[in-house]
Amino acid sequence: MPEENNLPTKYQPTEIEQGRYQKWLDQDLFKPNGNKEAKPYSIVIPPPNVTGKLHLGHAWDTALQDIIIRQKRMQGYDTLWLPGMDHAGIATQAKVEEKLAEQGISRYDLGREKFVEQVWEWKEEYASHIREQWAKMGLSLDYSRERFTLDDGLSDAVRKVFVKLYEKDLIYRGEYIINWDPKARTALSDIEVIHKDIEGAFYHMSYPLTDGSGVVEIATTRPETMLGDTAIAVHPDDERYQELIGQTVTLPLMNKEIPIIADEYVDMEFGTGVVKITPAHDPNDFEVGNRHDLPRVNVMNDDGSMNELAGKYAGMDRFAARKLIVSDLKEMGRLIKIEKMNHSVGHSERTGVVVEPRLSTQWFVKMQPLAEEAIKNQQSDNAVEFFPERFNNTFVRWMENVHDWVISRQLWWGHQIPAWYHNETGEMYVGLEAPADSENWTQDSDVLDTWFSSALWPFSTMGWPDEASSDYQRYFPTSTLVTAYDIIFFWVSRMIFQSLEFTGERPFQYALIHGLIRDEQGRKMSKSLGNGIDPMDVIEKYGADALRWFLSNGSAPGQDVRFSYEKMDAAWNFINKIWNASRFVIMNIEGMTVKDIDFSGEKSVADRWILTRLNETIERVTELFDRFEFGEAGRQLYNFIWDDFCDWYIEMSKEILYGEDEAAKQTTKSILVHVLDNILRLLHPIMPFVTEEIWEKIPHEGVSLVVADYPVVQSEYSDEEAAQGMEVLKEVIRSVRNIRAEVNTPLSKPITLLIKTTDPAIDRFLITNKNYIERFCNPEELTISGDITPPELAMSAILTGVEIYLPLAGLINIEEEIARLEKELAKWDQEVKRVQGKLSNERFVSNAPDDVVEAEKEKEKDYLEKQKTVRERIEQLKTIG
Repeated sequence: MPEENNLPTKYQPTEIEQGRYQKWLDQDLFKPNGNKEAKPYSIVIPPPNVTGKLHLGHAWDTALQDIIIRQKRMQGYDTLWLPGMDHAGIATQAKVEEKLAEQGISRYDLGREKFVEQVWEWKEEYASHIREQWAKMGLSLDYSRERFTLDDGLSDAVRKVFVKLYEKDLIYRGEYIINWDPKARTALSDIEVIHKDIEGAFYHMSYPLTDGSGVVEIATTRPETMLGDTAIAVHPDDERYQELIGQTVTLPLMNKEIPIIADEYVDMEFGTGVVKITPAHDPNDFEVGNRHDLPRVNVMNDDGSMNELAGKYAGMDRFAARKLIVSDLKEMGRLIKIEKMNHSVGHSERTGVVVEPRLSTQWFVKMQPLAEEAIKNQQSDNAVEFFPERFNNTFVRWMENVHDWVISRQLWWGHQIPAWYHNETGEMYVGLEAPADSENWTQDSDVLDTWFSSALWPFSTMGWPDEASSDYQRYFPTSTLVTAYDIIFFWVSRMIFQSLEFTGERPFQYALIHGLIRDEQGRKMSKSLGNGIDPMDVIEKYGADALRWFLSNGSAPGQDVRFSYEKMDAAWNFINKIWNASRFVIMNIEGMTVKDIDFSGEKSVADRWILTRLNETIERVTELFDRFEFGEAGRQLYNFIWDDFCDWYIEMSKEILYGEDEAAKQTTKSILVHVLDNILRLLHPIMPFVTEEIWEKIPHEGVSLVVADYPVVQSEYSDEEAAQGMEVLKEVIRSVRNIRAEVNTPLSKPITLLIKTTDPAIDRFLITNKNYIERFCNPEELTISGDITPPELAMSAILTGVEIYLPLAGLINIEEEIARLEKELAKWDQEVKRVQGKLSNERFVSNAPDDVVEAEKEKEKDYLEKQKTVRERIEQLKTIG
């Protein structure tokens, strides 16, 4: 064989992977095949934020998508995997502001236009980093269709959606209590708030009745908001306070008279049954204020500092003001007590600061009508199918309880809201473009929530709102979405209701929901714990194929996976095993071409068995891929490749390859190539680099594995008799080797081997294939017969239809052998008890399918036979001892 067709002696992923991706790109292998007769299959990548490096979660997410798209491409689908990135409003703006702060500059120093230019520069830099990482992972993306959530086409889609929802009264502008991030100075939606338990306190204080007749006690966790109190409230049925309803109290520190009102919102059983009402700083108080027509007094600036309405505390940070307010209340005798407690407090997902409930004028999406349609759709034939199915309930429950979505953000980076206000009249105009006399109008300075644009991702990337777009016509709705369970609310739900509203279609047929990557201890990876793993570092050490193998085999759908270097070592070792097996095949097929592959002649039992096992593996792996059960598919592949092909078939092939029968050699070589070729095709979606490297060295047709045909079952090569016979043969060989190991008899030392058969078919099979027993067991004397008297002093193994005896006088300790057999008898006793318990259960026998009951009866027969044989052998040895 020419030197260039040989594989190097050692598997070195860095050398194999270098340059391979560019070669695929140069050949345009990742683009749709253009075959209009082929069924389309499309995936849009969940767009990563242009804020930095991709993490292991991204690697897992994209590896699963690539596995799906590569397999579908090989199966002949017209596949499109569309790449893209998200502008990530708050996150990206925060990163750029941090960068500017290091130079002593704020965004306000630059102004909006110049600041946005800086962010675009950031985007270009980090987008190129992300593409480099995609390349390292081997992702088969069609870069000619790459999109960005702020590109012109997506901006058109965003404006159209906003305007249409506004015209249908599904978008409105209003003053509400929203979650406010004082660091980013922007509104947050409910799901951008993370609740953490922190140490806080209930501050109990007294408000004096204005008429001087007494005081009422209230408690709050946020004393700084009392400066904006506009009432205190009691329950209308609370007998303790009936006389107070309608009176007033004097607000401490502000010396302002506020009313005592009655409202059913108050919980009579909690605390004193009296609560302060601060409509501008609490969502519940806001509703109470609306019912009682109370003024809304906002005492805070957008950066969390106190404003001019806070009196002497103006200009102070909210938490510094809290301390001084508590101190002042104590000094004036209004502080009753401080009750320490742990409570759940909202924090900004993006900046980490404590969120402030704050009165603000914002834009909202009215969610109820959209949510109702999404729920209704999940009961139709057009439903999105979730894998695992339980996540459908997660989605539906959230939609049933969804709140209106605050979509405006007080940022400069993002889609600016297409609303304008007349400079003189204040009239508002909402439209796709600015009003004709634009110099008289000012556009709303807010931008839209990042999720507003990414909610349109499956169809906006395909050319919508141009419904005549060829990609939209061909590839939408998309086939599969792959994402983690932690963004079902953020993203999956929003894509579904927006797609239904604007296209009348579900955005994707399947939603594969995976878990999160955790460290070895099961902790979520985070900067604060310092336990994050850079996938590029893992690739540097082990190669992309090993990382992809680990990620695809990590867990079942929906489950978290724990990363460990021990698992990475195992992944690398598996690829190394494939590499070495491939080297053996390649070295033994020197000069062979595709035309030489022929196994139509006589085949050995090993040949027939491996072809049968290959068919079984193809069928099972294909089924599991269709259910997105990649972990189980990987287990099937691993067992077939490592155990069946490498450890058994290759070893058995040596019997032929090193023999004199040239016709048998040609058949075995052909089968070796055929099976290896199919293994590489099955593995290619998971580990594309190493499979392509090996495939190029064996006889093949086609330009690349990327577009080679995926294996299909060839039923003419299935031979159930050979498969069953080989299992007996393997069990015999394995048992003999185990016995040798027990008594420290090396394989090089010839032994006497007696095989007693109790089934004529097995007897004939073992005699016909005794050459394998001779090769793998090294007997100096081999007897296979149904008429064997077990020797007195021997090691033994009891198999189904076979008893194995190794007379090992001088090497066996009878007491130890009896002890071993007694352990084996205990095992068969337990199995007999279990299966008989099952068969004596009338419910099982009457409800289970007939074939299942029959299988249990067969097991009972088998176990009873083994139990009897082992018991007889123990008695025999006891008489000798």
